[in-house]
Amino acid sequence: MAEAIVLNAKIQRPAVCNAMETLLVARPIAPVILPRIARRLAEKNVELRVDPESQSLLESIPNPPDQTQLKLRPATDQDYHTEYNDYILNLRIVSGVDQAVEHINHYGSAHSDSIVTRNQTHAQQFLAQVDSAAVYWNASTRFTDGAEFGMGAEIGISTDKIGARGPMGLEELTSYKWIGIGTGQIRG
Repeated sequence: MAEAIVLNAKIQRPAVCNAMETLLVARPIAPVILPRIARRLAEKNVELRVDPESQSLLESIPNPPDQTQLKLRPATDQDYHTEYNDYILNLRIVSGVDQAVEHINHYGSAHSDSIVTRNQTHAQQFLAQVDSAAVYWNASTRFTDGAEFGMGAEIGISTDKIGARGPMGLEELTSYKWIGIGTGQIRG
């Protein structure tokens, strides 16, 4: 499931605002899942900007029979702030949900973030603590779209905390003018 979600979130349409820009992987599962995902991303010509731990892990795996080469480049602090809109993905190994949430809330765009886990406690913590317009559990960030949310044509996606947040349609861009007509009423 994680592999399918990662591939969808990054390569289906890499130049859109809901495409994944950073993949955080929990340390206990990194040796198993990271090589598989990295190879699949390499098949699609995705460059990986990696932290030292990810780089060490990925450089230690043998090349697959088809000789698809991983494109690894050390990640900089600025990389984690960057929206590439391209076949480039940041990669970092984290100790767990707390560190993932901290990373996202520091570096993220507050647009769309997802956790892939079977652990309901971890998922609930992530959903509650990640400060983004849309958060997902076991689903691709590619769903952040007005049409997907049943709002019709999307005009934009807001990451602001006041007014509309998330996909915006015509209703969210409409301002209101309240008109009161009285016959001498006063507020008591």
